[in-house]
Amino acid sequence: MDFLEYVKFCAFVGSALSVGFLMGLFIFLKYMTTPYPRIIRHKEENYFTDPVTQTRQEFPSIEKEPALDLSVVVPAYNEEDRLGKMLDECLEYLNKRRMTRPFLSFEVIIVSDGSTDRTVEVANKYSRANGCDHVRVLPLVRNRGKGGAVRLGVQSCRGQYILFVDADGATHFPDYEKLESSIKTIISDPKDKAVVIGSRAHLEQESIAQRSAFRTFLMYGFHTLVWFFGVRGIKDTQCGFKLFTRTAASVLFQLMHVERWAFDVELLFLAQALGMKIDEVAVNWTEIEGSKVTPIFSWLQMAKDLFLIWFRYATNIWKISPPPKHHSE
Repeated sequence: MDFLEYVKFCAFVGSALSVGFLMGLFIFLKYMTTPYPRIIRHKEENYFTDPVTQTRQEFPSIEKEPALDLSVVVPAYNEEDRLGKMLDECLEYLNKRRMTRPFLSFEVIIVSDGSTDRTVEVANKYSRANGCDHVRVLPLVRNRGKGGAVRLGVQSCRGQYILFVDADGATHFPDYEKLESSIKTIISDPKDKAVVIGSRAHLEQESIAQRSAFRTFLMYGFHTLVWFFGVRGIKDTQCGFKLFTRTAASVLFQLMHVERWAFDVELLFLAQALGMKIDEVAVNWTEIEGSKVTPIFSWLQMAKDLFLIWFRYATNIWKISPPPKHHSE
């Protein structure tokens, strides 16, 4: 066997193995997953506690008509040290804004994602101080992942607009005005489906100067994977500062499967596939100590999730069109 024949043989074997792997993966995933996500919500997660009266009250459903202007959903896992500062800035801004707009109504829903520290205690302190009409706490029975926590918070909210924001306070909360202005520009009716993304892309060059070469390589590698696997035209998919119309959130979080780090990418993939209006707005962002992202492990996890998201939708294992009715367990 000469060298050319050897190369052809290797290419043939490689192609056969690749096809076999993809066929095996398709069969495995086809029978191990469902076209629509299995949204599990424990009975006790349907209620929040009024910290003053100690009575339990049922959360509303996103399927109902909105009763407020804005819902802020804060996923929090073991955030006792960082949550308070974020809530101080958030509530100070919203209360000040209400002084100039007396009819502004809002709520903050803090979703403790199975926290084992004092996160729930810290959140309840703010609920007592502001009243459970403004601050509600949703403690999850077990850790779901950030995407799972955001989903249950979104499905429990009352707002016409829904903002999810990270508990670390890295994003300057008053930048919400930029997102609000953008979303009201791109929609003609509040019931339109639209998403506005807070973006840190304008800070990328500055952050590169402060990062190691390895972390910069991982960052560009992630951007490449996101583009390759189907989310294009968006510079920053991962910023924890995103605003949805209620109708958009109702559809997207009903379809979303991924509950951990890559959930943002799946949401935006779905939003683009469904033809929703999308805008990206630069926001102020400061890196806060205490990040739970570990560079190598998180990058590998994200790379795997991105490939599987693309593969499942490309092979129609996961459905993009909304199911006939909301389903959960």
